[in-house]
Amino acid sequence: MRKVCLFIACSLDGYIAKPNDDLSFLQLVEKEGEDYGYAKFTETIDTFILGRKTYDWVKNNIGTAHYDNGERDVYVITRSSHPNEGRTIFYNGDLKLLVNQLKAREGKHIYCDGGADVVNSLLKEDLIDEMIISIVPILLGAGTRLFQDHRPEQLLELVESKAFETGLVQVHYKRKR
Repeated sequence: MRKVCLFIACSLDGYIAKPNDDLSFLQLVEKEGEDYGYAKFTETIDTFILGRKTYDWVKNNIGTAHYDNGERDVYVITRSSHPNEGRTIFYNGDLKLLVNQLKAREGKHIYCDGGADVVNSLLKEDLIDEMIISIVPILLGAGTRLFQDHRPEQLLELVESKAFETGLVQVHYKRKR
């Protein structure tokens, strides 16, 4: 069965964005030729799940080809209806139903690329199987928290941890069931 995997960066104090959805702190660990395992990770997936704000940020700053390269399905979780674009599907239905349907299909794994609302909705339903979290060496003090309160306790098993020259530390956990 396919897995839902989270691959995300956050500050040491657990924020994925500064106030006003500012991601500039990620530049602290940018290094030419270093992608922190992202390319290798994306070889294992063929489906994206992400929130509308994350999609809009990527669309405006990187371009939609980052997700929809013609070989992957992209599900943008939104509260309103939008026409689909290529293999990008704007989904406003039951997230648990969608994920269970995707997991039951043949294919590679499913990548949850945020944002916090989608991540926490998946955690509340115990639908994230693996988490790769890159911790950026900064304390932001405010912004959008990666993990919100009021979700069930979930036991994790360490798969791997790595430290990089830039000070970034990456931890990879899988859900212990």
